[in-house]
Order: sequence, then structure tokens, then C-alpha cells
Amino acid sequence: MARRTPDGPPPPPVVQRVRLRYAKRGRLRFTSHRDFARAFERALRRAEVPMGYSAGFSPHPKISYVGAAPTGMASEAEYLEIGLAREVDVTALRDALDAALPDGLDIIEAVVAGPGSLPERMDASAWRIELPGVAVDEARAAVDAFLARTEVGVERLTKDGRRTLDARAPVLSVTVSGAAVGGIGAVHAILDMVVRQVTPTVRPDDVVAALRDVAGLAPAGPPLAVRLAQGPLDEDGEIGDPFAADRHQARTTP
Repeated sequence: MARRTPDGPPPPPVVQRVRLRYAKRGRLRFTSHRDFARAFERALRRAEVPMGYSAGFSPHPKISYVGAAPTGMASEAEYLEIGLAREVDVTALRDALDAALPDGLDIIEAVVAGPGSLPERMDASAWRIELPGVAVDEARAAVDAFLARTEVGVERLTKDGRRTLDARAPVLSVTVSGAAVGGIGAVHAILDMVVRQVTPTVRPDDVVAALRDVAGLAPAGPPLAVRLAQGPLDEDGEIGDPFAADRHQARTTP
């Protein structure tokens, strides 16, 4: 039997790749990755972005997502890449997509993609975690106990059942500070931590669970986690700009 081929001409080739940084803020932090993907594809259509598409019987827009934050966690540093069938002005593209998305799903930055893989630049993430009802001294003692360990196993429920992962090894640094709730009143603890990207990913809730296991730390309510950055690590353990190479390419290209 002859193999069937799709009717019609093949889709136009991708002539420009654009990398985007976006944020999940406020109530939209509860948006799942699947929900965001649907909202983003609708925004692409509303903004009339000239997308490139895959070939075959069910063409899909050329979109590559990079390490999405877990549902329920806010982020200022989510990334994706799109392939376009014609070249566009990336600033106008950013503005059009941001206007087409709901408030709280915000396109922050767009750059023309240079050579190299964007996912391979994502060595680590910087997270800020607010711990309701936890005093700064209590949090600092728990963090010291956690960092003194070489391994802290925590359980996570996955689609394949419960599994144990090491929440300690990927954590490169944790600092503790405090902030007044609502700007006034009692102070609660805030953790700023840098976590290396590993498989499976160690999430902020895994670290909070580890602090409970090693020191009995128990926040009065759900911790609020925000990813502040993700990207390459320098020799001092600082997270760099994953778009730096793309910007350099744009400046040096005639």
C-alpha cells in the first residue's frame, strides 16, 4: 500500500526564531503549563503572528518551552522560543503578544535567537519563598541544619507513584531575611535560594518539605514561591542572563 501524504503544499520554512521571557503573576500563578500553552496559542492568533508550522497531517505551531515553573508558583523568568515564517520586529511582537494575553501572563522581553540551544543555558534557578508565620531566627536555624546535611530525601507523588529525591544536593545557596506581613505587623521569614537544574527538578516545595523533616519547620499557611531568574551559572554561583549571547549576536551582525 502506498504511503499517504498530506494534501496541499508543505508549510513555509522558518526564517526567524524569537526567544521570549514571560511572567506568571498574581492569581495566574495557578495556571498550569497546559493552560498557558493554550492561552499562548490563542494570543499568537489574535496578534496575527506569522508562525511557522510542522509538516504532516496535524501541523503544530513551532513553539519550544523551556522548564516551566510548577503550577501554583509565580515566576518572573519563564522562557520559550517560537519559529516564524517571516521576519518581524521583535519589540512590536512582544507588545502585540503581551496585549493579547490576560493580565498576569506578561511577555517581558523578546530577542532574535542566536546560535546555540536555549535549554542548555539553563543551569540554575533563583527562587524567593515567603514562609507565613515563620520567624526569621527559626528559619535561619532550619536552613543551617539543612545545609549541614549532605543529603535530605523527600517524597514526591508522581504519575508513576511516590518516589524519593534528594532535595539537598542541587541547592547551591540559601539566605534568610524577613519582611513585615502586608508592610506592617509581625515579620515572617523569606528564603532566597539558588537551585541547580537537575532531573527530576527540585522545587521550592521540596525544599520546604526538607526543612520540615530536618528541623520541624512548619509555616502557618502555604508558602509563596516566586522564580526570580533562571539561566547560566558563573564561577561565583551567580545566575547570568540567558539572552546575553543572543544580544551579542544581534550587535555584531551587520
